[in-house]
Amino acid sequence: MANPNIVYICSDQHSFRFTGYAGHPLVQSPNLDALADRGTVFSSAYCGSPVCVPGRACMMTGMYPSDCNSFCNSTVWDGSYPTWGTLMGEAGYHCVATGKFDLNADRELGFECLEVTNGHAINADITSLFRRPLLGFRQGQRSGMDGSTRTEPHKDKRYADIASGWIHEQSRQIDGPWLLYAGFSQPHPPFRCLPEHFDKYPLDQIDLPDVTDGEREQIHATYQLRRSNPSTSIPIPEENLRRMRAAYYGMITELDDYIGQIVAALESTDQLENTIVLYTSDHGESLGEHDLWGKGNLLEDSAHIPLVLAGPGVPGGEQIDTAVAHVDLVPTMLDLAGGQNPLALRGHSLLPMISGAEGDHPGFSYTECHAGGNVTGTYLIREGDWKYMHFTWFGDLLFNVSDDPMEKLNRVEDPDAAEVLERLRERLHSQVQPEALTRRAFETQRDFLKAYVDTRTEDELAAAFESRMGAALARAMAVKCKTGSLG
Repeated sequence: MANPNIVYICSDQHSFRFTGYAGHPLVQSPNLDALADRGTVFSSAYCGSPVCVPGRACMMTGMYPSDCNSFCNSTVWDGSYPTWGTLMGEAGYHCVATGKFDLNADRELGFECLEVTNGHAINADITSLFRRPLLGFRQGQRSGMDGSTRTEPHKDKRYADIASGWIHEQSRQIDGPWLLYAGFSQPHPPFRCLPEHFDKYPLDQIDLPDVTDGEREQIHATYQLRRSNPSTSIPIPEENLRRMRAAYYGMITELDDYIGQIVAALESTDQLENTIVLYTSDHGESLGEHDLWGKGNLLEDSAHIPLVLAGPGVPGGEQIDTAVAHVDLVPTMLDLAGGQNPLALRGHSLLPMISGAEGDHPGFSYTECHAGGNVTGTYLIREGDWKYMHFTWFGDLLFNVSDDPMEKLNRVEDPDAAEVLERLRERLHSQVQPEALTRRAFETQRDFLKAYVDTRTEDELAAAFESRMGAALARAMAVKCKTGSLG
């Protein structure tokens, strides 16, 4: 497995359940299924944070988001740790990128950039700073709680064309191994897909979220607050739910087409056999489970992501159930490159797991979330069948996700799980000090908001807020910010 080329494909908001290879009964993903057939699936992989900017700060550095002072979609990667583009370049790889990054182009990215986007560094999602849940949702977003079709291909087609074109036209001119990153934006909302993909999912066959009245009563207090927003506090009509999920599935199928296009370019240039193809997503999508939508929570559909590796030295048709995370991907790529881990990265190479050798992976994963709508810092440890979630000042959740994959039964008070609970609490504190980190997140977000407000007039603030909140709430928030009454 010495110095293979690497293609790293990252989508946006693709939850782990929604592929054919993961056993979903409806979603059609033939190219991802083929990748899984000739590669290894990590069935218990988690993002660093279930929000775009901090999730990608983690994924691109091999550090926890908070190590990079990235807490929400306003506080982007600060450059305190290099990207794997820089590290792999130092290990001898020519690194190329196209599509969604969500980093900061003012800092050294480490890639030859062929049309990349860093949208949140340019236009901060200022609502991500507000911890009161209602402020995290756009005025008028209720009308978007639906699914529909569009006539034009997604903008991801542009990035698939750039990536496959580079493979065809330039990759074989590189002297030495190369690494290509392709960042896609599907299946991120709005949920609109091509008609030919929408038609693959008849509405009367669409599966619906399974949310019981008992679950609604027992869901954790912080998530009760999160779902109490104007878009979803009133139940969404079943026909809307069916259209939303059908369009989400259709977007995954379109995304799958673009992944197939890139793999076909490798095959037609006789490079597939010497190229590791890695597929993952920055985070998932709740899609109505637990009466939650979007991301920004640590339940399975939001935090648990797909991860597949295929290529030379990777066994085909294998599945690894050990809990792993995005922080493990940078050490894995450095291991593939024969490079050293110069920074004591948070993650651990996955190659020993893949080859069946003894490695240093601790067998658990860590995820954090501090984004808007979360009234406190939230933390996740997954180990074996168990998943532990800690909410600073708000208590804990504990699930056995093997017995209870939809997280219906909190085992925190179960005496039979007391030993597990204590062990996972210790795991969490071995990684971070939760309360101190929660306080630092609040302070960082407060300082960012103050600087943002201090450099803008009320009218400028209202204009900046409007696309996120609608005109009325934007003006109210601008007034509150300028009068110091935000609270």
